[in-house]
Amino acid sequence: MDVFDSIAVGTATIKNRFARSATWEGMATPEGAVTPELTRLMKDLADGGAGLLFSSHAYVRKDGQASLKQLGIYDDALLPGLKEMCGAAHSSGTLVFAQLAHGGANALRALSGFDPVAPSAAENAKGEQSRVMSEEDIAVLTQDFAKAAVRAVKAGFDGVQIHAAHAYCLGEFLSPYSNRRTDRYGGSVENRARALVEVFRAVRGAVGKGYPVTAKINSEDFIEGGLTPPMMVETSLIMEDEGLDAIEISGGGGPAALYSSHRLGDLDTPDKEVYYKDAARLYKSRVKKMPLILVGGIRSLETSRRILREGAADMISLCRPLIREPDLVKRWAQGDERRAACVSCEGCAAAAASGKGLRCVQDGRRSV
Repeated sequence: MDVFDSIAVGTATIKNRFARSATWEGMATPEGAVTPELTRLMKDLADGGAGLLFSSHAYVRKDGQASLKQLGIYDDALLPGLKEMCGAAHSSGTLVFAQLAHGGANALRALSGFDPVAPSAAENAKGEQSRVMSEEDIAVLTQDFAKAAVRAVKAGFDGVQIHAAHAYCLGEFLSPYSNRRTDRYGGSVENRARALVEVFRAVRGAVGKGYPVTAKINSEDFIEGGLTPPMMVETSLIMEDEGLDAIEISGGGGPAALYSSHRLGDLDTPDKEVYYKDAARLYKSRVKKMPLILVGGIRSLETSRRILREGAADMISLCRPLIREPDLVKRWAQGDERRAACVSCEGCAAAAASGKGLRCVQDGRRSV
């Protein structure tokens, strides 16, 4: 098995084992619509060689917006731009999955005009207090995810990814740190996974059996009392039994976490790479059928190949390296095996937060 071999994710055949992990580009309109800049970005990424692109975390309803100029998928009026973006990616034979998200307690009233909602009371980085979701609220949100998945099909996405990581709403349900409920959505791993299971079932029912549905969850929250790797594995086993097509593991996120999903520090040697390798190995020791997509701190072809060779994952997901070098995978495929140029300085995120859009500040290229 090599990184340039194809792989099946559900009914989709991906031309190689590299994925572009979803991120926030800050390039949509204030209403969440696709812009020409965002379409061009997706075209550059598709031309760059990765077999699968996960689109930026797209909020499934207005009160789920967590970031400035974040992509939306909450209304049919957004479909024309989403269709154009998908078409741009497909021009290079690359598949693109829509990441469906709700910000939960980390959604921002200042952006959406709505109070944040969450499984339990919480305060976000802006000091905004969330409203605790009732079981009826959870049922409504479940259907909002399903409706967004239908829009993804209509827009031409090849699959969807349910975002349940990084202290966003479904990730908050999974974590014992942020989920302190005493009803059937809180307590045990099975109960905390119930919201994700219900969202998956609703999405599957809306898009049909043949449409790829994946999810992203934390390997670990990196916070006392939070999600741990064994809990992640138990959640993954539940989702495997439900028929999820693949899972991507990341980690961290939220104001109180020791680590976010993106860390500072140049990963300039193989021993510094791969943030979640131990969690990935634990996953692969128990989850036998559902492919694992691994993201976090991977910067070299050598390491990517070793991960697959050792059976620690089935696909490699890259984010910041493709911000600086959208053509990184193509470069590797053509024989230039130098490490990714990304130095993990986080200047790209600062650029997005400034309202100018995600870009590498090291070389000035505006791409993801």
